[in-house]
Amino acid sequence: MDVEERISRAERALGEQFAEIDRIALFNQEKVLSAFREERVALRHFVPTTGYGYGDEGRETLGRLYARAFGAERAIVSPALLSGTHALTVALFGILRPGDRVVCITGTPYDTLRDVVWGEGNGSLKDFGITFETVPLTKAGKIDLPAVRAAVRGGCRMVYLQRSRGYELRDAFSVEEIGAACSALRGDGFRGCIFVDNCYGEFVETREPTEVGADLIVGSLIKNPGGGLAPTGGYIAGNREEIGLCENRLTAPSVGGEIGSYAHGYQLYFQGLFLAPHAVAQALKGGLLIGKCMESLGYENFPKLDRLPADITRAIRFDTQEQLTAFIRSVQACSPVDSFATPEAWDMPGYDCKVIMAAGTFNAGSTIELSADAPIRPPYTAYFQGGLTYEHCKIACKAILESLL
Repeated sequence: MDVEERISRAERALGEQFAEIDRIALFNQEKVLSAFREERVALRHFVPTTGYGYGDEGRETLGRLYARAFGAERAIVSPALLSGTHALTVALFGILRPGDRVVCITGTPYDTLRDVVWGEGNGSLKDFGITFETVPLTKAGKIDLPAVRAAVRGGCRMVYLQRSRGYELRDAFSVEEIGAACSALRGDGFRGCIFVDNCYGEFVETREPTEVGADLIVGSLIKNPGGGLAPTGGYIAGNREEIGLCENRLTAPSVGGEIGSYAHGYQLYFQGLFLAPHAVAQALKGGLLIGKCMESLGYENFPKLDRLPADITRAIRFDTQEQLTAFIRSVQACSPVDSFATPEAWDMPGYDCKVIMAAGTFNAGSTIELSADAPIRPPYTAYFQGGLTYEHCKIACKAILESLL
């Protein structure tokens, strides 16, 4: 079977999933458009601001827009949030106080967050006397609710969930699963903050965690919600009180969310959010196509292809480091930027092993654009994500298959 026929067969087999993704994208596009109309977004909201940024209409309207789109009371959307990890850190330090206890109910958090919570002598939560404990997942990779109930019963200020798999071989958690965990916690009398790392999950479903019981969700703008246009930044959305505390940490307790300017203007942030539901749908279809074709070659990948993914990432397992490296390099070779570059594993900040990354993207490191990365450690697993257009994903899929065959 040649490559073209293999791709055609995969597309036919994925027809129902593609149709459902289109339905979700239409729902989310209508939701986002309604938010724009309700907030009366105008050209004046795109203009640059300088200095303190008092009364910055663009900043304030962008925050309200995200809050509407995510079913939250308030939101912070800022280029001063430099990455997903930075946004998570600001929110954690905004909410927590010395002596507080956090229970993470989705296993060990992503690599770059580990020094934030457990580092020593680096300004971590641990340095400030804040305890961060984890509850392992079940053997099936699901939230272990009995174990969670037992852990939370000991008293804690925050329950933390990571929606995406990170570098773990498990499925991302669906909004329904997150909602069930929230209901169970509230039913048991938990009144603290339910905090969700929402990276890679925005607009994958018709609801966000803030619409099913989460108090805070946090993410990066060079992932899903930036739509491939936002050049940097992050967001924190949720309950009014918690957002106020996070604003105090982002700026200062005396000024909170009243300041913050951006000399480059906000158009790309507004326009990126508007395009995000479509971009996410393209990435989901591309990931499914890659997964189906890799499966046809005998490569195990996650999540399984009989269901819709709960985020835009796809994990593909290889037998050797050489196979893994070849896959990453083939993705780079299909990129619109730096296609001529050869990715090499290197010691990235925040990781405990070398990482190899294909990121021939217009915005450096953007993972809503076609990209792939992998820690160099067994089991050798590549994490593929993004793709602003399905056509780009399909072209990349063809090249990847040709290199493997």
